[in-house]
Amino acid sequence: MISKRDLLLASAVGFATAGLRSAPAAEVSAGTTTGHDMSQVPASWMGKEQIAFLIYPEFTALDMVGPHAMLTGLLGATTHIVGKSKDIVKSDTGLAFQPSASFDECPADLDIICVPGGATGTLAAMQDDSTLRFLRDRGSRAKFVTSVCTGSLLLGAAGLLTGYKATSHWAAVSLLPLFGATPSEDRIVRDRNRITAGGVTSGIDFGLSLVGQLRDRQYAECVQLMAQYAPEPPYDAGTPAKAPSEVTKMMRDMFVDFNKDAEKIGREVYPRYRDG
Repeated sequence: MISKRDLLLASAVGFATAGLRSAPAAEVSAGTTTGHDMSQVPASWMGKEQIAFLIYPEFTALDMVGPHAMLTGLLGATTHIVGKSKDIVKSDTGLAFQPSASFDECPADLDIICVPGGATGTLAAMQDDSTLRFLRDRGSRAKFVTSVCTGSLLLGAAGLLTGYKATSHWAAVSLLPLFGATPSEDRIVRDRNRITAGGVTSGIDFGLSLVGQLRDRQYAECVQLMAQYAPEPPYDAGTPAKAPSEVTKMMRDMFVDFNKDAEKIGREVYPRYRDG
């Protein structure tokens, strides 16, 4: 069966042979594109990024799968799904994921580390010393430290957002100052090498924008077209500013206990990791 990378590779070769790129042929590490003729692939379209997605029990699957779908389109990149162990991890809706690497097996030096959010699962992860130590270690060296939704609370608890502007799910943005971060309600927030995305679906936008940064606009457009990412939601209630007031109140009330628990945990945990 033809893969997404096969199709992107065909696009790259097509653009190159059509004269749309004049860069020299890329050097490809062994095994990355076995069986493909890489001589015509633009050098700017090949990379060797090491990308890690953290998963933990009860995380929100789309927080990870959205950017994963975009970033796995990077030709030459290697993606790791990282758990505390290689035991199967279930998301908050029961979807089962098999980690490809444990904390110990994850490469020490990453180009991108991405942390998804969740609710009770995120609160538990914020209290797990091995998870926070893993994030603190890999995040201290990663070229891009990123999160989706309440994953930014995990980054914050690990001391990785101190002094940075950041965002989170709209209902949790107000918690970010607990971790020394400056809160923003923007959908994607970039501050130096920290990139945080808002709630759930914003991870797709974050992933696609990073593809464009690491390759170029035309490459990102190929990835977008491959995914047929042209959202036309049936309802216009995706932010508190657009949703009916009664809907916003209902959803905000659902976060009251989560926010209280997250604040309590943050005040207890963050000081231990703030200064490394």
